[in-house]
Parts: sequence; structure tokens; C-alpha cells
Amino acid sequence: MSREKRNYTVEFKEKAVELSYARGSVVEICRELDIPTSVLSRWRRESDTYGRNSFPGKGNPKLTDEQREIAELKKRLRDAELERDILKKAIAIFS
Repeated sequence: MSREKRNYTVEFKEKAVELSYARGSVVEICRELDIPTSVLSRWRRESDTYGRNSFPGKGNPKLTDEQREIAELKKRLRDAELERDILKKAIAIFS
């Protein structure tokens, strides 16, 4: 029999990972929280890899701090280029 898909909050995931490291027993925490061990193990791996960026929400990519900074800088560059292009067109119109 398959389990119904459950959605967990970011806070729940973070606390579950924190508890599993504090107590050292994934199986015990999973039994207490009624979650599959495979799920908690995945959350622990993601937490180790992505740190505070581990659980971004549906549709949002998991990024390391460096990847997040690169994405932000790329967005700012696109915005600056768009602004520059608009200003170039305005200068051409008024010249």
C-alpha cells in the first residue's frame, strides 16, 4: 500500500534534520515524526550540500550561496543592460 504524498514545511524539515544530528538516530526520529527514513536521509544530504538554501520551495532550484549570488548578479547585469539600451534609444531620439 502506498503512502499519501505529504507536504512538509521548511521549518519541519530543518527541525527534523537538526534532531537527527543531535540524537544520531535517523530511524528513531523517523518513527517519532512518522516520515520515511529515505525522506529524512535525503533532507540530510540536501542540508549538507546546500546549507540554509536546502529547502527553497516548489519550483525553486536549490542553490549554494555562490550559485545564488551568481544568479543575482546575472539578473542585475540584465537589468543594467536593459536600462542602457533604453537610454541609448532615448539619446538617438533626442539627437
